[in-house]
Amino acid sequence: MPKEIERKYLVDLKQWEKLGELPGQYYRQGYLVTDPQKTIRVRLTETKGFLTVKGISVGATRAEYEYEIPVNEAKELLDKFSVSELSKIRYNIVFQNKTWEVDEFLGDNKGLFVAEIELSSEDEIFELPDWVDKEVTREEKYYNSNLTVNPYKEWGL
Repeated sequence: MPKEIERKYLVDLKQWEKLGELPGQYYRQGYLVTDPQKTIRVRLTETKGFLTVKGISVGATRAEYEYEIPVNEAKELLDKFSVSELSKIRYNIVFQNKTWEVDEFLGDNKGLFVAEIELSSEDEIFELPDWVDKEVTREEKYYNSNLTVNPYKEWGL
């Protein structure tokens, strides 16, 4: 069974801004199923579409199946079958030979930046960049699927 081992962190925006202008990729992401036990997601970039099925998270690990699909089918699935949706810009940054994916959320989640790192094991040791802040791996409110139904702007921070 394919597995994703991922840790999530908030981004320190003052440190992040020091990196300057970075190239990012726009993502439109919608959910066909948002159940605590599983999610089925459709993701659309400017050039690709993906269908992803994820299982329940246990620690930082969960089952993940991801398949590239035609762009027109991804758009159609989002337009006709998505029950909730978000958009974001993703930045890929290599730090100490590890790729960090930093999501700048848009729309109702504007102002939220989350950094993710995929690991080969839950106990893998890695160094944190100075723009990484508090770990939120196990905080469900930061799951993308939850951000579609309980957006950042509603948190009353």
